[in-house]
Amino acid sequence: MKQWIGVTAAIGLMLAVNGARGDEAPACIEVTVGGYKTPDYKCLSRQMGNDPEAAAAAQQARQGLEVPVNERAPNSIGLATPAATGVRMGNTFGTSVKPQRPPAPVPNSPLPR
Repeated sequence: MKQWIGVTAAIGLMLAVNGARGDEAPACIEVTVGGYKTPDYKCLSRQMGNDPEAAAAAQQARQGLEVPVNERAPNSIGLATPAATGVRMGNTFGTSVKPQRPPAPVPNSPLPR
């Protein structure tokens, strides 16, 4: 029971400290464990999130995803393209309906005859 009271008090204290700061961004803390420094990537990402160029790039990415299906490239929606069909058919592309395949392997028995 005392542990829960301590945990609740610690959470309340953290919330009060964060609320007292206002709109200031918290400092990023690097932790050193066994001689290796580990930065707080979530904090660094949050600090980098106010870039106006990144917002414009995200807007362009969203607009790129809104392209109608009939205007997208065939390979982006899983349709066959002449290049992909040529790779699949081999040297018989355009001359035969059967794809080029290597000759079937001859089964060899490990037992002597």
